Amino acid sequence: MFFQHIYDKSLAQASYLIGCQAKGEALVIDAKRDIDTYLQIAKENNLSIKHITETHIHADFLSGSRELAEVTGAKMYLSNEGGEDWQYEFPHIGLTNGDTIKVGNLTLEAIHTPGHTPDSISFLLTDHPAADEPVMIFTGDFIFVGDIGRPDLLEKAAGITGTQEQGAKEMYHSLLDFSKLPEFIQVWPGHGAGSACGKSLGAVPSSTVGYEKIRNWAFQYEDNETGFIEYLLNDQPEPPKYFAMMKKLNKVERPLLIEVPKHQKLSKEEFLKAYSRGVKIIDTRNKEDFAKGFLAESINIQGNNSFSTWMGWIIDYSEPFILVAKDEQMEDLTRKLMRIGMDQMMGYIDKVESLGLDLKTADIINIEEFKTYLNREDVLVIDVRNKTEYETAHIENAENVFVGTLEDNLDKISRCKQIVIHCQSGDRATIAYSVLKNNGFENVKNFSGGMKEWLGKGNSIKKRKCN
Repeated sequence: MFFQHIYDKSLAQASYLIGCQAKGEALVIDAKRDIDTYLQIAKENNLSIKHITETHIHADFLSGSRELAEVTGAKMYLSNEGGEDWQYEFPHIGLTNGDTIKVGNLTLEAIHTPGHTPDSISFLLTDHPAADEPVMIFTGDFIFVGDIGRPDLLEKAAGITGTQEQGAKEMYHSLLDFSKLPEFIQVWPGHGAGSACGKSLGAVPSSTVGYEKIRNWAFQYEDNETGFIEYLLNDQPEPPKYFAMMKKLNKVERPLLIEVPKHQKLSKEEFLKAYSRGVKIIDTRNKEDFAKGFLAESINIQGNNSFSTWMGWIIDYSEPFILVAKDEQMEDLTRKLMRIGMDQMMGYIDKVESLGLDLKTADIINIEEFKTYLNREDVLVIDVRNKTEYETAHIENAENVFVGTLEDNLDKISRCKQIVIHCQSGDRATIAYSVLKNNGFENVKNFSGGMKEWLGKGNSIKKRKCN
C-alpha cells in the first residue's frame, strides 16, 4: 500500500493519496484545489489516480475534487447521506453507509458519521494483502486529534437556523459508534491545530481510536449527552465569513481552475489607474514594514500562514483587489487564494515607495503610552481578539469587537473618541488598524504589544469567573 498525507499549513487542512502499488491505482481524499500536488505524487510513484472522494461538503476550503476528476478522468464518489438539502448538485457516484470503494487490493468502506454536517462520512481502509481487518479510518471533520468537529457552522456560517443542537445530538451518537471500533485503528483527520473547524485541535497529524478514547474530551461524556452537547456548543470560535461561500461552491456546479493561475505584475501606470478607480489594495508585507509606510486605504493582511483565512474574513468575493507582495511570495499567495476560491486578484506590485504617492505611517504606541489612555472617558479601547479569548481574560474597560466583524460594527465605534486597539500580539490589530483607517477613522492608535506584552509585564486583567 502507498500512503501520503498532504498538509496545507495555511488552512490546517489534510488530504490523502492512497494507492495500491500492485495494481497501480490511487485514490485521493479531500483534495485541495491546486491539484498539481497529487498529480506529481502519483507520477513519482507510478500510480494512476482512478478514484476521488470527500468526507463531506466542505466549508473551510474550495475542494479540488472536480478539477482533479477533469484532468485525470477519475470517478468521484461523494456522500448521498444527509437528506435532500445535503446533496451534491453535479454528477457523481453516490455513497451511503456501508458502501465500498475498491482501489486495487484496498477497500474503503463509507461510514455515515453525521454531526459536523448531516452528510459527513468517514472511510475505513482495509489493506487486504496485509490483514483482513481495517487499519485506518479517515474521519474528515468528525474526529480530530484531541477534539471533534463543530456542529454549529451550518447555523453560524451558512445561516441554516436550528441545526446546531440537532448536529450536536447526531455527533454524540456518531461518537458512540466510533468508540466500538478496534482501538488499534489509526485515525487520520481532515484538519490539525489552527483550523476553525474545531476549538482545540491537536498538532499531531494522526492518532488511534484507543488514544482518542482516553485523551479526547468528547469521550469523557459517553454517559452524559446533555453535558456533551452543552460543552460542544460552548465557546466555539467565530466561523470565518467565507465559509458560507465555500459551502455553496462545493455543492453546486462552478467554473473549474485546473492550473495554478499566473500572477501578473502590474506596471506603475496599470496600478495607478486601478488605484484611482478605488480597487482594493491588500498589503501583504509584515506589520512593521507596513507601519513605516503604506498606501492610503490599503489593508494589511500579512502573507503568512493565516493569509487566506483573513482574506476570507475581510474581502468580499465580488470585489477585485491588488496585492502588495514580493515576487518570490506570489506563487505561495496565489495558491492560498485559489484554495478558498478567491480568484478575483487583478495582479500585484512589489513596492509602494516607487509609485510617487504620499505614504501614511501607522500610529503605534508602547505599553507605557497605552496605560495613559486607560480609564479616560474620551478614549475607546478596543480588543479585537475573538469573543472566547476576550471573555477568558481581558484588560479592564476594553470593549470587544472582533477584527473579522469589525467592518460590520463600525456604527458601534465612536468617531469622536480617541480609539486605541490591541489584540494578542499585534497581527490582528494591524488588520483592524488598516480597516478603520480605510473607513475614514482618523483618531486610531495601535498598541501592538497586545495582551502578550501586557501579561508578560505582570499587569492586571479581568478573568472569566468559574462556575
